[in-house]
Amino acid sequence: MDTDSTRLQGVALYYAFRNKLVRNYIFGSLFAVWIVGSALVLTTISISPQEIKRLAIIFACSMAVMVAVESWIFTRHVRPIRQGLFCRTCTVQTIETAYRQAHKLPQLAVFRILVPHFLGLAVPAAGLTLWQMSRGLLHFPPIYVAAAAAGAFLVASMHAMIEFFLTTATVRPLMEEFHRLAQETHRIELNPEGHVVLSIRPKFLLSAMLIGTSPLLLFTLAAQIRLGNLNEEMMTGYWGWAGLILLVDIIFTYTGARLLTHEVERPISHLYDAMNHVKDGRLKTVQNVYSDEFSRLATGFNMMVRALQSREAQTRAMLDSYFVTLAVALDARDAYTAGHSLRVAEYSELIGRLSRMTEEDINVIRQSALLHDIGKIGIRDTVLLKEGRLTEEEFDQIKAHPVLGETILKQIEPKDAMAPLLPGVRSHHERYDGKGYPDGLAGDDIPLLGRIIAVADAFDAMTSDRPYRKGMDVAKALSILEEGGGTQWDPEYARIFVDYMRNQRLGKAAGDDT
Repeated sequence: MDTDSTRLQGVALYYAFRNKLVRNYIFGSLFAVWIVGSALVLTTISISPQEIKRLAIIFACSMAVMVAVESWIFTRHVRPIRQGLFCRTCTVQTIETAYRQAHKLPQLAVFRILVPHFLGLAVPAAGLTLWQMSRGLLHFPPIYVAAAAAGAFLVASMHAMIEFFLTTATVRPLMEEFHRLAQETHRIELNPEGHVVLSIRPKFLLSAMLIGTSPLLLFTLAAQIRLGNLNEEMMTGYWGWAGLILLVDIIFTYTGARLLTHEVERPISHLYDAMNHVKDGRLKTVQNVYSDEFSRLATGFNMMVRALQSREAQTRAMLDSYFVTLAVALDARDAYTAGHSLRVAEYSELIGRLSRMTEEDINVIRQSALLHDIGKIGIRDTVLLKEGRLTEEEFDQIKAHPVLGETILKQIEPKDAMAPLLPGVRSHHERYDGKGYPDGLAGDDIPLLGRIIAVADAFDAMTSDRPYRKGMDVAKALSILEEGGGTQWDPEYARIFVDYMRNQRLGKAAGDDT
């Protein structure tokens, strides 16, 4: 989409958004001010037609002040959004500022109703009313002005709640547009995290409290004015009764709001924690213990996780097959070492399981062991397949294969997938006493994978046939591993492997005797 078309689309979206906000505001004002407020005033206070005209003039003047102040605030609130939608080539900062402002707009609508809207109307109205009362133009007790201010605040609060939810729905198309602009013009993804300006708990608590208490409070104020001509004793009794009813209503509303909030927060928190597990690579389903729409969310989440688990299993199987294919292709160069990489992988995996490592770690051990000799691809056949004794120069070429293997694997994308395998490939010929190669590492400085693969590699090398010698007996190979623990091999992994293999041989021998 070209720049002009994008700008025209943004302009059209802005005016549609602004017009809808204005319509919402008019609707809320008509409902809260004209219908609720006017109905309460006209049905509660008994005044003459002349006083009604004077109150109407006061109300019109106050409305003019309110509209002027609120229009100025509204213009300031929507200015960043207007700039984000009107610009031809928006900068990242302009889009992000507009995006953040759109997130804040519902809360700013509440501020606009409770401050410039309420004060812009209430302060001039109260001042003009008190002035006319002092001049004898209006004839009702001053307490009525205080009651009217309290009632106006309650009505404004109801209006603010309506405006909040209507604005929340109105700004959603803006979010979509700013996401599109950021992706198309700057190739970035706008992240809404961190823009939560009002969480679920206060939103539900305040809304429920307002819904549950405002009508009753308005009724109480109206009744106070309506019954204002009763004697003092009766009014005291009235407020004792009304206060008890208000207290019960507030307690009930708050308790219900807390229960409702908890009922909504709990499954959301449950699913959010589960999504964090997925983000960290722990693909676990959630227990679906819900009997409402959250049950559908939990079911959908579990379906997604199972699909990811299936895809991950397929990916792992494909990678394992890929590594096995590479290992077989490598071993195929020498008929006498055929199957060497597969056997080393099995022995290494065995040591990992005997050491009680996690499945994820065991998978890395197996893959690294399958590719531990991949560097031999770069060794010439005349050296690699030589049947006689190697010269010092030829042996140096053989000794280069761990580093060469690491270099080869570093070229494979994605690099993050190969990174865990590199230590085992590079260090499987290091010795525990520091006399190995290529880095001369010793003890625990040798990477874990290298120490495990070294034991498995040595055992298979000793027990496999070569052109110049026959593979040695398993018992003898195990004795060499045992003796070399602490010098050539890691003593712990050598001991674990030797003990297991010996126990297996003893068990097999006992079975043969029976």
